[in-house]
Amino acid sequence: MLKEYLKQLQEDVGCIRARDPAASSLVEILLLYPGLKAVRSHRKANWFYTHNMPLLARYISQRSARKTNIEIHPGATIGRRFFIDHGTGVVIGETAEIGDDVTIYQGVTLGGTGKDVGKRHPTVGNHVMIGAGAKVLGPFKIGDNTNIAAGSVVLHEIPENCTAVGAPARVVKQNGMRVDYLDQINVPDPVMREMTQMQEQIEQLKTELQALRRTVANEERKESADAEN
Repeated sequence: MLKEYLKQLQEDVGCIRARDPAASSLVEILLLYPGLKAVRSHRKANWFYTHNMPLLARYISQRSARKTNIEIHPGATIGRRFFIDHGTGVVIGETAEIGDDVTIYQGVTLGGTGKDVGKRHPTVGNHVMIGAGAKVLGPFKIGDNTNIAAGSVVLHEIPENCTAVGAPARVVKQNGMRVDYLDQINVPDPVMREMTQMQEQIEQLKTELQALRRTVANEERKESADAEN
């Protein structure tokens, strides 16, 4: 058990060093990263939760929430190399499931809608990024290699290798493949794309209407000239 604990700790620290350019040292990560503290506390709380000691599990999770401002229910299932960057305001519900190599930012909620029973929270696949302030609400799946843009509100399943943007979130694909090296800001905006397409259609309709008016005017002038003759 100790060997597995040390291996998980090494992975948790290693993923932070790999994904956070602000991480300057191992000591800094171990002592000062609230996301790491919250994840380590959750692993303890989850052990007690799965061994029928829910009160102790909740005590550990709530104590961690007070210290880190990151609330993870002890019943949530979290995979390996999970990184919570910054972390303030993160909430993860009881039936949430998170795969391996997932990164989430501050203000993220993996929650429920209040309408479901049993499985109430989302299932997040492997290699997923969820941007700051995003809300993922409901018992559906976020596919592997998917990115949720900052501020998005996700209410339905998102397939693999996609980017979801907006509130409510819409899927943006690039030939069905993941958008590599995507950050929280530089993401395609499907709403802006639709607005641009609508503007182009409006301009086309204006051109066609003007041509139709010219045709009608010419016909009227011709009819008027014929009547005078």
